[in-house]
Amino acid sequence: MSPGEPLFVEPERRATLLLVPFLVGAAVAVVLGVYANVHEPTGIAVNVAGFSGPLEAKVWMTSAAALLAVVQVVSALAMYGRLGRFEPPSWIGALHRWSGRAAFLLTVPIAVHCLYALGYQTATPRVLVHSAAGTLFFGVFTVKMLGLRRDGLPGWALPLLGGAAFTLLVALWWTSSLWFFTTFGVRF
Repeated sequence: MSPGEPLFVEPERRATLLLVPFLVGAAVAVVLGVYANVHEPTGIAVNVAGFSGPLEAKVWMTSAAALLAVVQVVSALAMYGRLGRFEPPSWIGALHRWSGRAAFLLTVPIAVHCLYALGYQTATPRVLVHSAAGTLFFGVFTVKMLGLRRDGLPGWALPLLGGAAFTLLVALWWTSSLWFFTTFGVRF
């Protein structure tokens, strides 16, 4: 809000505060999807020391990001007072912010690998869902991060965006890590 603007913002105006973040997030998702679709996949992009290959690194990093996303949901529920009579500790906000940052940082090399090495694929329903969820995750994440800095948002906005980001990250884990572990076994 700008100086001199009333503290009360009409509900219609409050929802429009998400318009710019939504447009930027949509642009992020579209650009990632288009790039992944037109880029010629190389097959190899990222490998992390300690793993036997890039797919193993990808599935374990996705699993760690998904676990941190669970921390995000539980800490958000605590901050919003949705865990019953549980009084959240003073450090819960910091836990929420840092677990989110760590989860996001884990997803960046995964996204680079997927975009550069594999591209946007549609060979099977699992792969199509994975490709769509990956591009949408970064779009929703962008909207949420830009929305955090907007005063006067409707009360439903951040929980909805956080829930959407969590759902997409779980879909990514389900269509990559869980599939990998059940198909090839647990390996590093």
